[in-house]
Amino acid sequence: MVPWGGVQVQKPWLKQNQMQHKQFSPLPWMQMQVQQQYRPWRPQQPRRPPQGVPPGWQVDQTARYTGTVAHYQKWKGFGFIDVGQRGIVPNDQLFVHWKQINSDDRFPFLAKGLDVEFNIVTWKDFHNRSLLTIRAKNVTMLGGMNIALQDDLDSQHKNFVGGQHLRYTGTLKFFTPKHGFGYVVMDQGYDVDPSVPLELRVETEEVNAGGQHPCFMENLAVEFGVWRNKKAEYMVYNMTLPGGHPLTQDALENRISMGLQTYTGRISIWNWRNGWGFIKCADHVTLPPRVLAKLAMQVQAARQRGRNVSEEKMLYFRRADCAISTLSVLRQGVDVHFQVYIDDKGAGACDVHC
Repeated sequence: MVPWGGVQVQKPWLKQNQMQHKQFSPLPWMQMQVQQQYRPWRPQQPRRPPQGVPPGWQVDQTARYTGTVAHYQKWKGFGFIDVGQRGIVPNDQLFVHWKQINSDDRFPFLAKGLDVEFNIVTWKDFHNRSLLTIRAKNVTMLGGMNIALQDDLDSQHKNFVGGQHLRYTGTLKFFTPKHGFGYVVMDQGYDVDPSVPLELRVETEEVNAGGQHPCFMENLAVEFGVWRNKKAEYMVYNMTLPGGHPLTQDALENRISMGLQTYTGRISIWNWRNGWGFIKCADHVTLPPRVLAKLAMQVQAARQRGRNVSEEKMLYFRRADCAISTLSVLRQGVDVHFQVYIDDKGAGACDVHC
């Protein structure tokens, strides 16, 4: 029982007066948030459209040309090549994207001043599909050899633990391409300096995905080297599957090709934003027995997840499984030709082209 019953308790005058008259003064981090919240809106600079193909411009897209890399932004993945044969392209300079580089490097790139060989192709601008541009394709060293620059540059600029080609084994806890990093736990028993931690950070440029963009991975046995950066932090170098095999999605899913036979079908579903879809095989198509078995397994697994699926011969495919010339016309209802494969998840189509 409260001794003073229902009598209202008065706070001491000084404390009450301070509570009433003291002005609120936000902490510095709160002031920063308020300033950011009410910061005046600034319009973004409009994107400068690329130069389109001049009227009447023609070039032999099967011919090989030579040139010198004018500049290349490695972390943005594009650059420009000065074309050796003058008058072939506007301004004698050609755009190049990292996906068009034939490279043995785990992180394909070009270096300023490098002499290269390439094809010239027309390309529809990603932001304006009606704008036709030109770019380099199948970029190689002079003579057609794949470009391989990364190991030589690493040997000059990186400080390795035990040597550039010394390999360790461990388990990849996770790697997320969205954030560009992950962590590897090294197997115990290696004779390394005590300062080297068992858990090491791995970043995108050291994930050997065979020249492709690495995918999300977790709980995976891997092989790698170790190097120390300028901050004296130990990092993973050139991470692969055991045996040095690249961490491609095909390898991770145990993709097995069903041969070079070509089949026909029609695109039933195409998710342009996420880059995947399904192809319905033509009625007359007879798929290999192993493919049919995988498709049946795929349908059963989908139904167990509560999805309503039919038993039609529907093959999954990704954007990377399509020919470059086909990407611009991919949509529902388009007739295509393709090859087939099986993997851990089921069956799919590859080498998709119109």
